[in-house]
Amino acid sequence: MIMTVDHFDPTPKHVQIAAIVREQIRSGKLRPLMPIPSENQMVQMHGVARDTARAAARLLAEEGWVFTIRSRGTFVSPRERWPEDVPHDEDEG
Repeated sequence: MIMTVDHFDPTPKHVQIAAIVREQIRSGKLRPLMPIPSENQMVQMHGVARDTARAAARLLAEEGWVFTIRSRGTFVSPRERWPEDVPHDEDEG
């Protein structure tokens, strides 16, 4: 699993960060209703600008992976809000 952005990869950094967080959600490291790393944490972990961290969180929210509560943080969405192509626990056998 990729743990940080590749600054030489042509993929936009916010897309790379979103992929990292998405994989942490899929793997269960980040579970529904848990907070994802804050913008400040993403800036420090990945060496990116605050706007880049904000764009990553916005992308994840648009996809349905996370939701934001103003002044509280950004949290992993309940499984039923995840994109359709992601298996849910009850689908696994």
